[in-house]
Amino acid sequence: MSRTSFRLCAWILCALCPALASAGVTVVVGADGRKMIVDDGAARRSAAPSKSKFSTRLREPDPQMELCINRHCDLQNLDVRLVKALIQAESGYNQNAVSRKGAIGLMQLMPGTAKLLKVSDPFDPEENVRGGTTYLRWMIDRFAGQVELAVAAYNAGPGAVEKHGGIPPYQETRNYVRRVLALYRGEDSDLPLTASVTRASLADGRKPYVTRNAQNRIVLTTSVSGSR
Repeated sequence: MSRTSFRLCAWILCALCPALASAGVTVVVGADGRKMIVDDGAARRSAAPSKSKFSTRLREPDPQMELCINRHCDLQNLDVRLVKALIQAESGYNQNAVSRKGAIGLMQLMPGTAKLLKVSDPFDPEENVRGGTTYLRWMIDRFAGQVELAVAAYNAGPGAVEKHGGIPPYQETRNYVRRVLALYRGEDSDLPLTASVTRASLADGRKPYVTRNAQNRIVLTTSVSGSR
């Protein structure tokens, strides 16, 4: 069985038993070729990259990861800084991260979302970032470029955002959106929790691009250069 298959087996075990997920259980092959279930949760939790998840400053990834993020941001017409902020908040750049709810990898893809995005190995950085940026693009399009709603939908699901007509009244989601936006903007600021839900309607069909202007305000454009 391939390495990818073993990783997926580990995920299945974790999904079926939250206690295993929280412990960081995985499946490996021993020197004698036999399959073993091991607990590497302590190693994952103590890994240096995960510390950046709680940092108040946006962390720059290693050069290889930087290229991966830039590539998929270009493909999805996304602000690189926004994606870095989301990755840092989600996993602290720990590609082996598994949440207690079963979210996997750098951008913490849930199994159903990974399947929808055709991500066969969510532990693989390239596939994970491809899937995560694609999903974030969907959320930005769905909520007409309103980045706070797109980020909330990434965390709580688009249905919850639409149901509540804005950022859902879940403390976890509100803290998450505040954190991502603070990392993205480079400053703490009040969160517009009453932002209304609207749909994107661009006449020329171009994807909206979320960026920041000279006053450090988030703006919606249809050009990567920032021109309207």
